[in-house]
Amino acid sequence: MTAQPHPDEPHGTGLGQRLNWLRAGVLGANDGIVSVAALVVGVAGATTDIGALFTAGIAGLVGGAISMALGEYVSVSSQRDSERALIAKERAELRDMPDEELEELTQLYRERGLSEATARQVAVELTAHDALSAHLEVELHIDQDDLVNPWHAALSSAVSFTLGALLPLLAILLPPPEWRVPVTFVAVLIALAATGTVSAQLGGAPRVRAASRLVLGGALALAATWAIGTLLGTTIV
Repeated sequence: MTAQPHPDEPHGTGLGQRLNWLRAGVLGANDGIVSVAALVVGVAGATTDIGALFTAGIAGLVGGAISMALGEYVSVSSQRDSERALIAKERAELRDMPDEELEELTQLYRERGLSEATARQVAVELTAHDALSAHLEVELHIDQDDLVNPWHAALSSAVSFTLGALLPLLAILLPPPEWRVPVTFVAVLIALAATGTVSAQLGGAPRVRAASRLVLGGALALAATWAIGTLLGTTIV
């Protein structure tokens, strides 16, 4: 009987795309929560005017979503361009120096612990099947059918930033004036604990430590902008 892959393990193509999409989404949501929360809490420290809070929050949401999308697009596009350049280089080397590339692939498998004879046999068979894929996988750790997509990353960042930003925006607008800042503080810190936990699970890191860092950083950001807003509102307005 042929062994079947475990259903909980990531098999097949598309894993890089999914991880890239998830990474951009978590980072975008976290940035949306912190940046817009800090903005509206700072404004709330200076004024209770609902129009000013709404304008500041919407401006931060739209500007931040566009900035996140643009940044992710540029970053991932650069990564994909580098991967494509490496693929083109490897393809040219296989065309111009096939014997040297076969020796290189054999050596790579020897370094992974295979015997000389086994490494040579594996290299020969993989070269006959798909030389480019074999070299990309072992030498460069690239799957030519699963290159990162800058549009996916940009869209994921923009949407997740917007969703994250909506939380502090609603938290500052819906309660009565005296409850706006406390409600926003609590909502934001809970949301940061959640995104920290998710990001830690994606990266295999300790969840408590990751969540604690985000909560502490978010609390400091909110406290700082609220203090500045209060100071400026008292001295200038």
